[in-house]
Amino acid sequence: MATNGKATHTLVALVQDKPGVLNRVSSMFRRRGYNIASLAVGHSEIPNLSRMTFVVEGDDATVEQATKQLYKLIDVVRVNKLSDTDSVSREMALIKVKSTVQTRSEIIQMVEIFKANIVDVSPDSMIIEVTGDQEKIDSFHNLLEPFGVKEVMRTGRVAMDRGPSSSHGLDKSSKL
Repeated sequence: MATNGKATHTLVALVQDKPGVLNRVSSMFRRRGYNIASLAVGHSEIPNLSRMTFVVEGDDATVEQATKQLYKLIDVVRVNKLSDTDSVSREMALIKVKSTVQTRSEIIQMVEIFKANIVDVSPDSMIIEVTGDQEKIDSFHNLLEPFGVKEVMRTGRVAMDRGPSSSHGLDKSSKL
């Protein structure tokens, strides 16, 4: 996967769910000069732990160094580098596009083709929710450009390994 011509890598960190963790992790990336192309955080299936999904730009050595630095942070429990072939990733985007009576039906057809959802309609615009991989969202956005995209909000990538859990021995009863 590439963003702005640079290779991107997906890292998923299991971290303590407490105040300041996101700041400590993002500060580590900033201090080391690593660019975070995307960041998503949410509660995990394990009480008191959250999952952070980072999309990091750089080569393999940069990603390996970032992983080592993450493990040095006391709040980080586990870090996994996901491969593009053995993982599933998704983003969600809200796209506000100009629409008129004349263009509305064409936009609705695109929404149906991309299995997106119209979540708001006003006299001069529509807000569309689309979920999928980065390429799907980019393609949909590009097709809407001629109508006039007014605003875009993307969640950033969330991802998981295929197959068995990536919690590796950690379960809901873990006391951390």
